[in-house]
Amino acid sequence: MTNPSFEFAHAITRKPAKSVIAGLRAEDTGTPDFAQMEVDHAAYVATLRETGATVIELPALEEFPDSVFVEDDALCLKDLAILMRPGAPSRSGEVALMAETIRAQYDDVFEIKGPGFIEGGDILTTGREILIGKSARTDAAGVAELRAIVTTFGYSLREVQTPADVLHFKTDCSLLDGETILATKRLDASGCFEGYRVLHTADGEEAAANAIRFNQFVIMAAGFPKTAEMLRRNGFVIREINNTECAKIDGGMSCLSLRF
Repeated sequence: MTNPSFEFAHAITRKPAKSVIAGLRAEDTGTPDFAQMEVDHAAYVATLRETGATVIELPALEEFPDSVFVEDDALCLKDLAILMRPGAPSRSGEVALMAETIRAQYDDVFEIKGPGFIEGGDILTTGREILIGKSARTDAAGVAELRAIVTTFGYSLREVQTPADVLHFKTDCSLLDGETILATKRLDASGCFEGYRVLHTADGEEAAANAIRFNQFVIMAAGFPKTAEMLRRNGFVIREINNTECAKIDGGMSCLSLRF
């Protein structure tokens, strides 16, 4: 992997469906405001485009409430893509509807066929390796099947453990540059980022960890001023997007796009 893992020419997003208000959630913190989510999603897409990247914006899928979270459907690497196998049964049909778009962008496309399952939200790709956190949505069999694919192309894959009370590995971390990771203290304490420079989210701002480095910007959820200021002090250019509604259904910045 010779190219910096935060430089992208393309992104894929999907407009939120009105059914998103019935999306999966670990706990009920209120019904998302669909109109506000549309505004926030449009701001997110506009920020991706501000970097000069081409954004492929797919239409809403009313039959799949969580389909706005496209990251879980595929892993997009420099030279290949792998279609995932979601651990949430209600999301299993999303991948087939994403496949055509992925195949139009890549010559080499593989599929996780099972019996294991794996979601993109549990995968962090750095300049040196692919980190995968086992979780309620990603199991050992899914990791093993992905390993068999990516190692053929020269990628190194390392399996780690997502904290028990955390939905996805990237709920608690994100890549900031080739050597720097933003993480919660609870995830970093596991030792999974040894050898990297780790910046911690501020206490009480753990939800800020789900950000993305997309070309010149770190795109993060608004409302976490201490973490945002810390990132600015460390030289990062920040773009803050309101995420109050996606957060009600366990969504964050990385969930909303596939980047390649």
